[in-house]
Amino acid sequence: MKPVVKQNEELLRFHCPGCNASHAVQHGSDFGPNWGWNGSLEKPTFTPSVLVTYPGADAGKDGAPPAVCHSFVTDGRIQFLGDCTHALAGQTVDLPEWPA
Repeated sequence: MKPVVKQNEELLRFHCPGCNASHAVQHGSDFGPNWGWNGSLEKPTFTPSVLVTYPGADAGKDGAPPAVCHSFVTDGRIQFLGDCTHALAGQTVDLPEWPA
């Protein structure tokens, strides 16, 4: 398997090890936000950064903001930025293969 799968001609998915969930980026669409993509499913690069907010374990409790995953995906590696709310914040790791 490859780290990125094409859901359709405009939508790409990858498994995020920080969130333990999939993230999607859109490219080549006439609607909505679009990311640049280098065309590789094995060693993808997306531009600009990928910012995902989601209902994490502490989201909304005692005024907490949603959970955040903010990263750069470059040449098959994912660099988690410091504003991530998960344990991989500040780290860079290889994108895992898409789960079977």
